[in-house]
Amino acid sequence: MDIYLFCEGTLYQSYRTFGAHPAVEGERRGVRFTVWAPNACQVAVVADWNGWKGTRDVLYKIPDSGIWTRFFPNVQVGSFYKFAITGPNGETCYKADPYAFYAEVRPNTASIVTSLDHYEWGDGNWIQSRSAPYGQPLNIYELHFGTWKQRSDGTYYSYREMADLIIPYVKNMGYTHIEIMPLCEHPYDLSWGYQATGYFAPTSRYGEPQDLMHFVDHCHQSGIGVLLDWVPGHFTKDDHGLRLFDGTPLYEYTDPAKAEKPGWGTLSFDFSKPEVRSFLISSAIYWLEMFHFDGLRVDAVTSMIRLDFEKPSWAAARNEHGGSENLEAIDFLRQLNTAVFRYFPHALMMAEESSAWPMVTAPVHHGGLGFNYKWNMGWMNDTLDYFETPFEERPNRHHLLTFPIWYTYSENFTLPLSHDEVVHGKKSLLDKMPGTYEQKFAGLRLLLGYQLTTPGKKLIFMGGEFGQFIEWRDQGELDWFLLEYEAHRNVQSYCQALNRFYRQERALWELDHEPEGYQWIIPDDDKQSVIAYVRKGIEPQDWLLVMLNYQPVERTGYRVGVPLPGRYELAFNSDDAIFGGSGDLQPEPALSEGTPWNGQSQSIIVTLPPLSLTVWKRQVPRRRAKG
Repeated sequence: MDIYLFCEGTLYQSYRTFGAHPAVEGERRGVRFTVWAPNACQVAVVADWNGWKGTRDVLYKIPDSGIWTRFFPNVQVGSFYKFAITGPNGETCYKADPYAFYAEVRPNTASIVTSLDHYEWGDGNWIQSRSAPYGQPLNIYELHFGTWKQRSDGTYYSYREMADLIIPYVKNMGYTHIEIMPLCEHPYDLSWGYQATGYFAPTSRYGEPQDLMHFVDHCHQSGIGVLLDWVPGHFTKDDHGLRLFDGTPLYEYTDPAKAEKPGWGTLSFDFSKPEVRSFLISSAIYWLEMFHFDGLRVDAVTSMIRLDFEKPSWAAARNEHGGSENLEAIDFLRQLNTAVFRYFPHALMMAEESSAWPMVTAPVHHGGLGFNYKWNMGWMNDTLDYFETPFEERPNRHHLLTFPIWYTYSENFTLPLSHDEVVHGKKSLLDKMPGTYEQKFAGLRLLLGYQLTTPGKKLIFMGGEFGQFIEWRDQGELDWFLLEYEAHRNVQSYCQALNRFYRQERALWELDHEPEGYQWIIPDDDKQSVIAYVRKGIEPQDWLLVMLNYQPVERTGYRVGVPLPGRYELAFNSDDAIFGGSGDLQPEPALSEGTPWNGQSQSIIVTLPPLSLTVWKRQVPRRRAKG
């Protein structure tokens, strides 16, 4: 049955069959090795127990399956091995096990026989409490495991050590989830994990698989969700990896026009092969099942569904209808999401999809790709483009603030301020801001406040929360020494307060994906670079007036329309002195007047500090007690 389902593309837990599994067969303890290599003439295991010579340790081919397998008695957990695969041309190559659970620390490339049993999980309450994410707060802290913090000698902390460092920090800062950049085994540090060789092996840079289990387990016990960045779109060309695995294009397309990712120097998976689908979907299920991840951020979806992605028209393949859509990849993504949600109904499946492809987060049965979230790359690009604009030019670019809301309900969006935008010469978030030193910090506070009050879930890359001044260096740790300076400590305190405000105000997340949760008040004050909107929760009393001033000029006597009469108190102010702002804003509540304004029957007059986010909350009158 396993063989049938694997060859059909529906063996979604194929990691239980393939790879190296400790077993007892015929009362003998040992390890069974199983691998898919349909075009191979011979497959042998070369290992430390046979002197890396596999002349006698040849696997048996199961007829009409392309699968090779054999049980070896007396082989121990911890043994190092590879497959010696002789292809149809008679040449032998040495390959790491595609289903290995553990690998040697780079630059070595052997697989290691490993058991994933015997870890005792303590996150049962968290697992039982998982629920649909749509009406919940979701504020994600994205990090690269090796460069968040390092030992004094520049070496990496282990998964277990990082649990002791990261979890208290993230919990104290008020983030709801961590998202970790790819942890699949990969040979090259500077690929950041996006060019993998081991789709079932947590990278050994930071320890053993049970150590990663410990990390996720303790995140959950501390009330923090964990997402994993996962890369099914392409893989590295390293000799010990998947390329020409059995001497022929097996995991990759045979047609170079479909296989090659020239911009990255990698190869695309052949999504038309059922066995490749079983492999990839099993990888997704594996991380969710065996390591208890709460979801996956699926990288580079656009590169999967577009045959012409970053290719000139003459070099791009076409589908059977002459179009540029990769029909097999589209079907694969739908199958992937259907399978994941069958096993894990409340998983987070986030697509990094950078085009305007429709219905990314629509259900498969409605013709969508079936994700439940999509990174809003348009919002991120427009927003950062605006914030990098000099103050005097901002009135002409006001549309970058107002346009995104017109499509924000077309998908379930996450608003990212991700790693891609603070590397390779793009500058850090803080350094993107124009103006003086003080104005840069005010601008960063405004950016983060705008993100957390705009509809959609949130994500920020590590370092942005304390004002990392230089862009991300992908070899050294973050500049934690900056917290010795008051301005950076103030930014960190601001993010902490903003995150807590976000979590306590249901209006900021309860109706993220419903148009009823948002109302424009001032979209068109381009001359003064001011916008204002209302965020609403489900209950009538749960609503906030959000005002943003994008100029380094104080706006006194600024009239703004409000939906209801009453007293409006300042609930949050990015210009508060405790965050490094001027602290000059009026402390008294604003009393509404019957002067119609901005299409509202009532209005209030407020002061808007320079480069500020201010959030106003109507005081609900208390009923007098009888007697």
